[in-house]
Amino acid sequence: MTTTPSDLWHHYGRTRAEHDRAVPDTIRWNWSQDSGPGPEVLGDLSGLVVGDLGAGGARHAAHLAVHHRPAQVVAVDASPAQYEMALDLFGHLAPRLRIVPSDAVSHLRATAGTYDVLYSVFGALDFTDPRELLPVAAAALKPGGRLVFSTLAHYLSGAPAQPDVVAADVPAKTPEGEASALRRWVLQEHVWVKVLDDAGFTDIGVDVLASATEGPRTADTLLIRAVSIPRTRGK
Repeated sequence: MTTTPSDLWHHYGRTRAEHDRAVPDTIRWNWSQDSGPGPEVLGDLSGLVVGDLGAGGARHAAHLAVHHRPAQVVAVDASPAQYEMALDLFGHLAPRLRIVPSDAVSHLRATAGTYDVLYSVFGALDFTDPRELLPVAAAALKPGGRLVFSTLAHYLSGAPAQPDVVAADVPAKTPEGEASALRRWVLQEHVWVKVLDDAGFTDIGVDVLASATEGPRTADTLLIRAVSIPRTRGK
């Protein structure tokens, strides 16, 4: 798979990959990745099928595959460059870790009733219209399955999150270094709760993780958890 001009994630994580190929010892949910809760938020993953939506270089997925005894972790990312990077870094962890080149919506549509747990760390939930992604996520989860994701509580500029399901353009670069933009959904807490409820989730909880650092481009984090509603037999 080759990088195309539309791959706006071509540069992300590339510098780190050149000198850090290790499976992380833990994962963090906050924006600065340096404090707050870790993988325990996902619960006991022993024997479960877990999906990482917008996995990037698959570092979080690799940690779970190595340290938490799941049946399988599926790392899903639409970026050809991120897919190739993840394969290079952690392809040796197959079959416990499966790395999939796909956008999250298409993948979830094809995997109804497959997952025990779905999660995203500033991943596909940030960069896909939640009105499209969340219903197929609910359907891809087994009844009572868990969705956990972290997302920005406000824009990196400090501007408040949106009071409705509205995306904003954020700067990005093409593989050639030309300026471009990505659509990102930065929503207020009550907006996430409503769109999750509409999509077929229950037991929705939101925690605000305050930034542990100061300075430009820091942000608080929303850590959101929800459970897929058990479907009635025959429906």
